[in-house]
Amino acid sequence: MSVRLTSASEFGRVAVLMGGVAAEREVSLKSGRAVLAALLGRGVDAAGLDVGANLVEPLLRSDYDRVFNIIHGRGGEDGVLQGALEALGIPYTGSGVLASALAMDKLRTKLCWLGAGLPTPGWMLLESLDDLERCAEALGFPLIVKPANEGSSIGMSRAESLEELRRSFELASQFDCQVFAEKWITGKEYTAAVLDDIPLPLIRLETPHAFYDFDAKYRADTTRYHCPCGLDGEAEATLHALARKACHCVGVEGWGRVDLLVDGENRPWLIEVNTVPGMTDHSLVPMAARQSGMDFEELVWRVLETSFLRERK
Repeated sequence: MSVRLTSASEFGRVAVLMGGVAAEREVSLKSGRAVLAALLGRGVDAAGLDVGANLVEPLLRSDYDRVFNIIHGRGGEDGVLQGALEALGIPYTGSGVLASALAMDKLRTKLCWLGAGLPTPGWMLLESLDDLERCAEALGFPLIVKPANEGSSIGMSRAESLEELRRSFELASQFDCQVFAEKWITGKEYTAAVLDDIPLPLIRLETPHAFYDFDAKYRADTTRYHCPCGLDGEAEATLHALARKACHCVGVEGWGRVDLLVDGENRPWLIEVNTVPGMTDHSLVPMAARQSGMDFEELVWRVLETSFLRERK
């Protein structure tokens, strides 16, 4: 459990790291500006640092007591930044090196869940065009094709034929990481935010898009967010318990968000876990927090408190 603080001065000087060089840079900047404003609004001595490829250099210009990490994607969410901060001895928000690296890699996350007996849709690694026909025969259509190390649905697409699978593979292959095809699950989509190992209210997502893609997440006004999610208490508690197991399996700490689907037979399927979730006006964790009675400033404060978990260690 994280430390609960009552005085802003107890945090010391805080660096809000945002930006980075990953495909999610613009989302990170938007999240970072919102987080910085919230901290300043609560009287925290915070400074926003828009970092590029050198994640550490901006931190060396001034003395900081801790870091609020809101860099999404590779470089900031995959254990690289976490390792640098460990070496510098600077406490930071969220998960450590191992969990960050695992969760950023969707393939390795699925392997961990599979080993722990947790449900995740069937998939196949696609290494070349020669794998496509075998994949279609093994998994059937439709499929969703993903770059393993990107977030915010970047590079993902649905395929309903061999020709679409080829195009999807070529799109996902542009992102310099492994590509896999995953069995399409028809059903309802939920997301479960976890703060200090306590699940926040579930959100059910509804979009007219083929799936909850980048546009549906950050641009579209047609996405609907149901919170309360419409499940009865027992069903919601079951999904909460599964989300916590999913986090524990890969070692997530502090805060995170688990995405999952429930099929027509009410079977849940884990999709991925995010260790640095978005904090924009379209983001899901603030919505869930608000439903639980926590405003945005309080949520940001609580996430910053998780940095003391690293300090204790």
